[in-house]
Amino acid sequence: MAVPKKKTSKSKSRSRRSSAWTLKDPSRSVCPRCGASKLPHVVCGTCGWYKDRHAFEVD
Repeated sequence: MAVPKKKTSKSKSRSRRSSAWTLKDPSRSVCPRCGASKLPHVVCGTCGWYKDRHAFEVD
């Protein structure tokens, strides 16, 4: 069985693990009603519609 020759330093092992914690930009979708950019599965903040129904009144 293979054995490492040198000890892996804390900074080396932590920097290797840190790649899994990188934040990514949230995905965006287009509102089919008004064409504004919005988060998927969320009510559109511009027109107030969600899945072909009026969710709330926008002032």
